[in-house]
Amino acid sequence: MNTKETGYRAQEYHEPTKRYCQTLDLKDSPELIDEYIKRHSRAQHWSEIREGIRQVGILEMEIYLLGAHLFMVVETPLDFEWESAMKKLATLPRQAEWEEYMSVFQVSDPKATSSEKWKLMDRIFHLY
Repeated sequence: MNTKETGYRAQEYHEPTKRYCQTLDLKDSPELIDEYIKRHSRAQHWSEIREGIRQVGILEMEIYLLGAHLFMVVETPLDFEWESAMKKLATLPRQAEWEEYMSVFQVSDPKATSSEKWKLMDRIFHLY
């Protein structure tokens, strides 16, 4: 079983990939954070959102939590173009509704798109 202590297995692809890393803060409320986690569970996620993420070309998306801080890893093919994909994602069915549904938990503008809320991070170190 994958846990934070044993590590999380990474997806393997049959093509070269690249990754984007983003961060977003949640409101510092244990009750809100618990509900945010629940809404991302398999039982409560919206299938249209997962389908939309795949439709714009994202291979994998993971969200990690520490306190009220979120960290997202997005894996894509090498030819993926972030800006155009995020513009397309914002227009897909239920995406705006999902963003507003999640905004109650987030330290961000309730009308913001995903790419306006989540901030891309700079890589400052790698061990290749």
